[in-house]
Amino acid sequence: MSEFYKAKRGADWNFGGSKWKLSRSKIDLFMECPRCFYLDNKLGVARPRGPAFTLNIAVDKLLKKEFDIHRAGGSAHPIMKKYGVKAVPFNHPDVEKWRDNFSGVQFFHAPTGMKISGAIDDVWVFPDGELIVVDYKATAKDGDVTELSDTKWQNQYKRQMEIYQWLLRRNGFKVSMTGYFLYVNGKTDRKAFDGKLEFDVNLIAHKGDDSWIPDILDKIKKCLAGSEIPKAAPECEFCAYRESAGRSFRESLIYAKENRNADHKTRLIKIDEKRSADKKSESTASLF
Repeated sequence: MSEFYKAKRGADWNFGGSKWKLSRSKIDLFMECPRCFYLDNKLGVARPRGPAFTLNIAVDKLLKKEFDIHRAGGSAHPIMKKYGVKAVPFNHPDVEKWRDNFSGVQFFHAPTGMKISGAIDDVWVFPDGELIVVDYKATAKDGDVTELSDTKWQNQYKRQMEIYQWLLRRNGFKVSMTGYFLYVNGKTDRKAFDGKLEFDVNLIAHKGDDSWIPDILDKIKKCLAGSEIPKAAPECEFCAYRESAGRSFRESLIYAKENRNADHKTRLIKIDEKRSADKKSESTASLF
């Protein structure tokens, strides 16, 4: 039991704790499965972590370095010129803070009493001061990625951008409705690797709508303020695994207990049979 509690997150990092805040990824977790969200943020038991996407992280880091050169020089990146985006990378003292996963762009939402945060990849700015949210995405798919489809992951990307736009607006910035995904797609049609991976780079526009956010924040607050664990999402693999594993574990314990009881009863019967045989032997011996 002690090992289980050691694996749990400290109370300060759970809802109500001094270090807790509602990140963009936690909002998505709530929308994906309220039960997993509750276990994570109220009870401190997070989902198991998947493997780190180290190649994606490397691409992200290199892109930031590349755009920072233009940020420092106040110049437009070639991809901006290619797509006719008349902007430059936003040179603001808080850019690094906004990018950091442990800080990000933050806003205290008074109606729910929750601090909302999100780590942004990049921000560009038009000459009139209007900001553009930019998110980097790296993948390796056959064909060219020129638009976002209506899939689970890409709908998540859209919500991600809209949360960033909402956060910057709540911090007093004028933010364009249109954001951009800088999509880099690894080329797999080369004859050989030759120690390098080449990418196609596309800029995909998305017109954001953050009107859904206040409603979802209210639902999240009601979920966290309640004492009842929410229902699992029907398609949640994590909840299905937990329930299946828990059921199998309980059945295994019951089966083992029944077997122990059966073995105990068998031993008692054998002891009784032996005692009866011994008594019969003693009775027979007394006749002679």
